Amino acid sequence: MHVLVVEDDPALAVFVQKGLLLEGYDADRCGDGETALELAAEHPPDLVVLDLGLPRRDGAEVLEALRRDWPGSLILVLSGRGDVQQRIRCLDLGADDYLVKPFSFHELTARCRALLRRRERHADPMLRCGGILLNRMERTVSYQGVPLELTTKEFALLEFLMLRRGACCTRSELLQQVWQNSPEAGANVVDVYITYLRKKLSAAHQEGGLWSSPIETVRGLGYRLRDLHRLPRAEGSVREPAGESASLTNHPGGEDSEAGRLETRAADPREAGAECHG
Repeated sequence: MHVLVVEDDPALAVFVQKGLLLEGYDADRCGDGETALELAAEHPPDLVVLDLGLPRRDGAEVLEALRRDWPGSLILVLSGRGDVQQRIRCLDLGADDYLVKPFSFHELTARCRALLRRRERHADPMLRCGGILLNRMERTVSYQGVPLELTTKEFALLEFLMLRRGACCTRSELLQQVWQNSPEAGANVVDVYITYLRKKLSAAHQEGGLWSSPIETVRGLGYRLRDLHRLPRAEGSVREPAGESASLTNHPGGEDSEAGRLETRAADPREAGAECHG
């Protein structure tokens, strides 16, 4: 699932993004309203964690634009503006949830999971990407109109890649999501099943000329299902690969700054104290 964190406090933005990456989400971050809308146009997010006090464009305006132009995206407002009228206004503008700072990171991720579960129950069962059509209800798959016979694990692997289309899925993430980290799964099981899928897609290819697999290898990380509609990343966004540390040691002010204290206090946001202040 692709999450966009829109927060103008750099330390808090890194903190939240890092925690979401460790939870297995594909998380981007940016620090102003205009960049948030540019990123949403480039790659519509499944979920937006949105601050209200933003530069260049106020969070309430961003909320209205997101709800108007990307009605399928979930929006969780994360703000220090905690009065009842402000919460009511944002919910009426289209926010799906509202969490007041200071907040518990565990509560934030629990609310994210609840929102995504709610959307899953009403989601379109058809997934489409690069000529692949996957029906999650009927458990059928076709490529360029040709039906594919997939095993249970092949189907689950392709389904996860399609849900994360355009984003890199690491081998460890695929092992966790598709094989539930089963001890019976060998070290190279992901690579083996990717090969199986590529062979079946290649066999169904109907067009002449050279064939390029829609499943790309991301060297040293994992795999990605190509999203032909995704454009280059807009300037002003920041992305860090899942599993890598979102270090704040180079943040202006060093360890004496709020950012430095945040990193010193909790290398893993999931192990932070009860509340996160922004």
